[in-house]
Amino acid sequence: MFVLNIFILIFFVSSFVLSLYGLNMLILTLLFLISDRNNQDVDVPLEWPKVTVQLPLFNELSVVARLIESVVKLDYPRQCITIQILDDSNDSTTDVVRDLVSLYQQQGISIECYHRSHRLGNKAGALAAGLLASKDEFIAIFDADFVPNPDYLKKVIPYFNIKDVGMVQTRWGHLNPFHNLLTRAQTIALDGHLVVEQVARSRNDLLFNFNGSAGVWRKKCIIDSGGWQSDTIAEDLDLSYRAQIRGWDFRYLFDIVSPAEIPSELISFKSQQFRWVKGSVQCLCKHLLNIIRHSKFSFWQRYQAIMHLGGYLMHPMMLCFLISTVPYMLYADTDKLLPTWLGFAGFGPPLLYAVAQISAYRDGLSRFVWFPVLMVLGLGVAVNNTKAVIEALFGYKSDDFVRTPKSSYVSNEENEFYANSNYLLVFLEILFGIYAFVSLFISISKFPSMSPFLAFFFIGFILVAIFSYLETSRLLKKVKE
Repeated sequence: MFVLNIFILIFFVSSFVLSLYGLNMLILTLLFLISDRNNQDVDVPLEWPKVTVQLPLFNELSVVARLIESVVKLDYPRQCITIQILDDSNDSTTDVVRDLVSLYQQQGISIECYHRSHRLGNKAGALAAGLLASKDEFIAIFDADFVPNPDYLKKVIPYFNIKDVGMVQTRWGHLNPFHNLLTRAQTIALDGHLVVEQVARSRNDLLFNFNGSAGVWRKKCIIDSGGWQSDTIAEDLDLSYRAQIRGWDFRYLFDIVSPAEIPSELISFKSQQFRWVKGSVQCLCKHLLNIIRHSKFSFWQRYQAIMHLGGYLMHPMMLCFLISTVPYMLYADTDKLLPTWLGFAGFGPPLLYAVAQISAYRDGLSRFVWFPVLMVLGLGVAVNNTKAVIEALFGYKSDDFVRTPKSSYVSNEENEFYANSNYLLVFLEILFGIYAFVSLFISISKFPSMSPFLAFFFIGFILVAIFSYLETSRLLKKVKE
């Protein structure tokens, strides 16, 4: 009986926590709908300030030329812009970079390559090194998979005329949204954050974050907030919270879009998710007490900040919910269903993502039809993301930063890393898939209202396991060749 009570407690606690996140998505959607999404009118400066554009790279052979070619086309006074290529690569990316730098220097463009023979501090270390070399007032950052529009800086820099603005983030666009089912699902997920959540938080005086790319910082803000730090693998989120705790103001520009490439392979997506999840939870552990103790934050601001940093805790809660369903349905009194308002929270995710698609695109409804694929994907990577949460909470490999491969390019060394890591996860995903099937079978007679959700669990785990296995086997084959 004691063990049964434990499982019932896990069932209700996990259901309650998941419902809190679902309800919060409804709240953020409402805040988005009542917010003015038009950018504030700002005056163009009489003299354009100097800007350093930083391009952090690590083994980006397939996309580095596209990135550099787009950045040198930025429409900004040539004497006021400096391009820093922060290259930590250990492959032929460095040779490509040096050739392009030499070519553009001959054309009078201020562009330099800063190559490190180590990855000390990972991306944060590269950004910190570049900051020391910069003498400019503002720092713009673009990851390797981005293609900024020529008018980007002239649209963004005027917002720094507003007092105390330390960072301006712009919305990410997508270069390959229709490449396959995976990119379609990721587009919906990313838009949920970049279209709805970021606007809702920024326009309602809530803490939000620099997304790591397609944003501009005031150099003084970075330094005043403690600079780039590498004790988490989410240096962008970490600095964002330190700066806002220090009192700096942030802006989010909804209608300035910078296109970027979405991972088109499942193994790359899982790697990216792992880093985002682990880094976010590391930041939650690092900043939780500072947020709670901050006297200038209202209770609402603190609550939303904790929900923001702890958003990925949903994944271990999903696994806890799944594990507890079988004993709950077999031995508990299933007539005592969850409160109605908890079920109502389930409308949060689909509504938020639907509003994001409709608000961002004319064909938003036709894009949203792929939402079930996102549900399958989101549930299927729960094992991968729960592993990231556990590592973050227990401090395992705290500085382990794994890049996300672009355009299916992965070096042999990375092939081996992804393959070894994913084979272990595939085994666990299959086990959870089998368990989800058993739970689904029981729910049909015991708890029919849970059957659709459990069916998504089963499909998600099995499909993610199958495709992860196939991609991992292909990568291992490449290594042997």
